[in-house]
Amino acid sequence: MPVVDKPLHELVNCTSTNPCPADFDSFWAKGLSELDAIDPQVTFREVDFPVSYATCQSMHFTGPGGARVHARVVTPKQLPEEPAPALLFFHGYSGAAPDWVAMLPYVAAGFTVAGLDCRGQGGLSDDIIPTRGNTLHGHIIKGLDDEPEKLYYRNVFLDTALLARIVMGFEWVDETRVGSCGGSQGGALALACAALEPRIKRAFSKFPFLCDYKRVWEMGLDQRAYTGLRDYFRRFDPRHLREEAIFEKLGYIDITHLAPRIKGEVLMAISQSDEICPPSTQFAAYNAIGAEKSYLLYPDFGHENLPGSEEEMFQFMMGL
Repeated sequence: MPVVDKPLHELVNCTSTNPCPADFDSFWAKGLSELDAIDPQVTFREVDFPVSYATCQSMHFTGPGGARVHARVVTPKQLPEEPAPALLFFHGYSGAAPDWVAMLPYVAAGFTVAGLDCRGQGGLSDDIIPTRGNTLHGHIIKGLDDEPEKLYYRNVFLDTALLARIVMGFEWVDETRVGSCGGSQGGALALACAALEPRIKRAFSKFPFLCDYKRVWEMGLDQRAYTGLRDYFRRFDPRHLREEAIFEKLGYIDITHLAPRIKGEVLMAISQSDEICPPSTQFAAYNAIGAEKSYLLYPDFGHENLPGSEEEMFQFMMGL
């Protein structure tokens, strides 16, 4: 088996190397207070995708900074008389909410399903918060030269929590039976959502992105999805005089620091030969979770389709 990281007996004990800001908890408490004050102004528009047992709608809501955020929402055609479960989908980097067809198996099982479009990526969500500094080669560094509240992922993380609140507020949804799921960036957002909305009962995360930035950089894997890190240092801190401060600021949006807040059960699919989201960073997030958890290990797989993982997720979410 090719080894791109530490051996498994070391991986299972990995913790984050990225510094955590001293005011991390108050930073996120302030963010959640901001959500409390937002009127999301939710609107729906039906789409032309007829399904005999489901209603497909385009939903917009107002998130932090006044951005109009888009999500695909699918509900059973006949809404349940008793509150039923719901599932939130989060997509990979540069992508968009899942196709309608990908969400329909859960709707057939009685779920309400919502898929978020991340701001300024492949979907319909606005990215209107202005920031100082470089935005080339990735959203990780957007806002890095501004106030922490301007960090791109700070606001996307809050969007996930606001989406959860909106869906939990549907009168036909049981707010105690809501799950979150996704892979790569979506895997990170599934965990962020569960961390910031503690009512999330189950989270499925496949090879999560946005974990332990410093470890990614130390491994020389600050490329592809993480290329913004390497580019930022080369352009704006070539002697790494601000290295510690930069990684500390990134700590505000590091999933490994949010993970201890998760209350619901977590199932992770970990790819041990992953050169995009290194396994040590995936395990750092996993090991930070104090709630009930388990993982599926794929020793020979990288950042790719993990056979059987979608079926495992489906069975896991059927327990909601």
